[in-house]
Amino acid sequence: MAQPIIIVSEFMSEAAVDRLSTVFPTTYDPGLVDRDADLQAAVAGAQALIVRNRTQVTATLLKAAAALKVVGRLGVGLDNIDLAACEAQGVAVRPATGANADAVAEYVISAALQLLRGRAFFATEAVRAGDWPRAACQGGEMAGRCLGLLGFGDIARRVARRALALGMTVVTHDPAVSAAEAEAAQARLLSFDGLLEAADVLSLHVPLTDGTRGLLDSGTLARMKDDAILINTARGGIVDETALGEALRAERLGGAALDVFAVEPLDAGAAAVFKDVPNLILTPHIAGVTEESNERVSEMIADAVLEVLS
Repeated sequence: MAQPIIIVSEFMSEAAVDRLSTVFPTTYDPGLVDRDADLQAAVAGAQALIVRNRTQVTATLLKAAAALKVVGRLGVGLDNIDLAACEAQGVAVRPATGANADAVAEYVISAALQLLRGRAFFATEAVRAGDWPRAACQGGEMAGRCLGLLGFGDIARRVARRALALGMTVVTHDPAVSAAEAEAAQARLLSFDGLLEAADVLSLHVPLTDGTRGLLDSGTLARMKDDAILINTARGGIVDETALGEALRAERLGGAALDVFAVEPLDAGAAAVFKDVPNLILTPHIAGVTEESNERVSEMIADAVLEVLS
């Protein structure tokens, strides 16, 4: 059998994998992400590596892949890829920019809707048991509330458009955006402190950097409204998870939805900070993953990889 020149180490749509396989020998093994030694062996001789967010494309892995020409990223975040090492080795990096943006925007809005309704969507077991907690499940509406967006890139703007359609006002903080640019998108540009103080729902849309790591800690969370909702679909590590758990238990925040975590998957220690935390939604880094977005992302990356290899 010919040496595989395309390695896919995490899940990808079958149609896209089949298309790759008709052009070049392809190894599709979504379990490789959890088998470091097998992954390192698999990339020897490979010319393309396709990953999601869990495969760590380090300098060590790149060294084992001396023939590598391209890394395709089934998503947009690149913090799991050593970009400097890729550049030094002449390896192109191709993310699926924009292909899952609508999925993330819909996740943010749906999480906000659930959390603003208080405990209504967490009442299934109580209702099944014969309780009727109507007062506790009352909650509130999106219309008339303020959506705060930390970062105002493509995904944040898609969230803004949906929020505006629901009758929310929108504010944002992004040093790379002018007041006029924000205003053109029907958003008001604020300072970081102003954003924390104004937002009824705060959604994070910034990369994980030295400047954003731990940015939402006990001090910054304390500057938010007591009934505010925090949603993080950006990157784990931006939110201090211990501080968030404490704030929710003490009812210094109204609720939170986390799709990303400092440790993924959560180990016992990381999970312990969320024990008995109320009005909390935890999902396994799937805000951008729907059946439709998986097809779009997979086809986009298949195209990009084939272009480089051709």
